Amino acid sequence: MNPSQNPLLDFTDLPLFDRIRPEHVGPAVDQLIAEGEANLETVVAPDFPADWLSISRVLDVGGERFSRAWGAVGHLNAVADTPELRAAYNEAMPRVTEFWTRVGSDERLFAKYKAIDPSTLNAEQKQAHRNAIRNFVLSGADLQGAAKERYAEIQERQAELSQKFSEHALDATDAFGYYADAGELAGVPEDVVAAARAAAEAEGKSGYKLTLKMPSYLPVMQFAKSSALRETLYRAYVTRASEFGDPAFDNTALISEILALREEESKLLGYNNFGELSVVPKMAESPAQVVKFLRDLGVKARPFGQRDVADLRAFASEQLGMVDPQPWDWTYVGEKLKEARYAFSEQDVKQYFTAPKVMAGLFKIVETLFEVSIRRDSAPVWHPSVEFYRIERAGECVGQFYLDPSARAGKRGGAWMDDVRGRWIRPDTGALQTPVAQLVCNFAEGVDGKPPLLTHDDVTTLFHEFGHGLHHMLTQINERDVSGISGVEWDAVELPSQFMENFCWEWDVLQHMTAHVDTGAPLPRALFDKMTAAKNFQSGLQTLRQIEFSLFDMLLH
Repeated sequence: MNPSQNPLLDFTDLPLFDRIRPEHVGPAVDQLIAEGEANLETVVAPDFPADWLSISRVLDVGGERFSRAWGAVGHLNAVADTPELRAAYNEAMPRVTEFWTRVGSDERLFAKYKAIDPSTLNAEQKQAHRNAIRNFVLSGADLQGAAKERYAEIQERQAELSQKFSEHALDATDAFGYYADAGELAGVPEDVVAAARAAAEAEGKSGYKLTLKMPSYLPVMQFAKSSALRETLYRAYVTRASEFGDPAFDNTALISEILALREEESKLLGYNNFGELSVVPKMAESPAQVVKFLRDLGVKARPFGQRDVADLRAFASEQLGMVDPQPWDWTYVGEKLKEARYAFSEQDVKQYFTAPKVMAGLFKIVETLFEVSIRRDSAPVWHPSVEFYRIERAGECVGQFYLDPSARAGKRGGAWMDDVRGRWIRPDTGALQTPVAQLVCNFAEGVDGKPPLLTHDDVTTLFHEFGHGLHHMLTQINERDVSGISGVEWDAVELPSQFMENFCWEWDVLQHMTAHVDTGAPLPRALFDKMTAAKNFQSGLQTLRQIEFSLFDMLLH
């Protein structure tokens, strides 16, 4: 393939997402690896100066091109998966992993970085330099001989296993479909029923198609009166990609091997376990410190969690006739208890949060807080529902972002922000490169010609991810490795996102970003007051749930 015809090798502006095809991946990776290897040999030559900008002009410029191209492929793999793209991604991934592992552990390059005089660097460069030295050590640059070879093998195998793990989780989610009849859907919100009907009709089937995607799964668990229906979906959801589901998607063996490889990696690098290795680039000082913090918090939260469970059990028995609630009943019981205690339903609230109005309100808050303007922009996208925007300050573009809001087949679940490129005064041109972000959610789509409706949790998620995006796009740091979200400790990176969530509970904000889907009326103050009263409903139980996840993760490693 002629390189000039490969969209992955076009770095003139934004990624050409609409033109990238599976057949472009291999040739682009081959060329970028070849360029990267040549750049590496240039920089490690004895006569090449140990100078930050000199190294950056060669190594970082080439590395950024590679990262942007491979990042585009990885992004499409997460949001627009197809068998052909997956095959191309998996074929190239071992070569990509091997290349970056080799660069990160190259003792000649490590020596060159150590020879850089810190007094020649500005504050941003000094931080980037400190991070680079640390990352060389964590990437095996101090290892020799067989140990270094084994480290490289571990990285390649871990990349392969992690990708397969994600594929199994996505495939198990997409493979499930339950076609309910109308009688089974008693209690399920009308917009969810309409979407389920449309999904079945799109496949030429009767009934209502329910899936394990959150816009379908969660409302059923919250509102469906049929315990049998809730059980069907619950069992399918919690057994995805496990030994209890389809053997083709079973992740059990992958988890065991990943854990073993992580332990081996950590010992090669001189640590007792992977937990110790994982906290090195973070604010936390040790796994013991993390575990102590979590256990202390757990002790404080436990009485509140126990009270929440007691409330649920009493309500289930006295009001719903459930003497022994099962796992698939708790979400339903919790929703009914909240409705009884606070006299409102999540469905009442949802009618006021139409996606266009929420987006307009979010943008207004950001524009007011940060003295910027947000405008629609144009760029190649990977799906018709994706939108693209630019952020301007005093008439100058400071950043741009893609917004991919809707759940669909072939798209990984959850919500996340990722970077397309970072803010950087480019060492090759001296020009300022503005940052670009991707904001990805999995909300429901509109039905019957109406705009999408968001739950208040959806709104909070949107604000959360936009906080990450603002962190990345509004940075004023000009060194790429420490601008935006880059180089930030992973246990600190959630601060801007948590900050933005707070606005979802401010009346002055919500009244301007709500409009009833049928009448256009704003959220009534009385309903907002009920929401506020219920804000900490079951917070003890939810806090214990998060602590359990964190403790399990840390103790497992």
